[in-house]
Amino acid sequence: MKEHTTQIEVYSDVVCPWCFIGKRRLERALETSGYAQQAHILWRPFQLNPTMPKEGMDRRVYLEAKFGGAEARRIMEERVAKAGEAEGIEFSFDRIARTPNTFDSHRLIWFAERQGCQDEIVEALFDSYFAKGREIGSLDSLAEIASGCGLGREEVERFLAGDRAAQEVRTEEATGRRLGIRGVPYFVFNGSIAISGAQPLDIFESALRQAEKTVAESKEKT
Repeated sequence: MKEHTTQIEVYSDVVCPWCFIGKRRLERALETSGYAQQAHILWRPFQLNPTMPKEGMDRRVYLEAKFGGAEARRIMEERVAKAGEAEGIEFSFDRIARTPNTFDSHRLIWFAERQGCQDEIVEALFDSYFAKGREIGSLDSLAEIASGCGLGREEVERFLAGDRAAQEVRTEEATGRRLGIRGVPYFVFNGSIAISGAQPLDIFESALRQAEKTVAESKEKT
């Protein structure tokens, strides 16, 4: 197995469709550039709606208020669906009833990192929300999603029922905001090279090459 020489921190929210698209583009860039084995991806929290009520709210009401009406929401969804289709993602916006509070999903992602299955959990959360329209603000749904990724349901339920990792998630999110992040997805390669947004494939490939170059230059100096 090759050594992980590229660490990629991805600031993301699981209700952000462009974060799902950005995940696919990053994965494709890792494969096409040949860096898949060298890279280690860490998912960092960034709540798009930090003041969202715990129970969430009606998705259409929320989006139409955010984007300025039903027509603007429809145009946004069509644009996202077209971009998703090109990446093999089938967005099912008509299935999504509510926009959830995502704080507990970020706690689950934090927990999953320590269990060695963070990327699988992130993928399952994106798919559950955008393809199946599941209520990912529900602790029961989160525990079920986690168990589908191989985690013990009872252990996850105990974790989510308390407030473990709440401070850690807030601290990681605050780190992102100190970096000047105002929107996601946001990718940081080896702590120095950043990409904002779900950029085209060649931008990701360029960032990967630069990240590998910085590692090589650092080794030469030591």
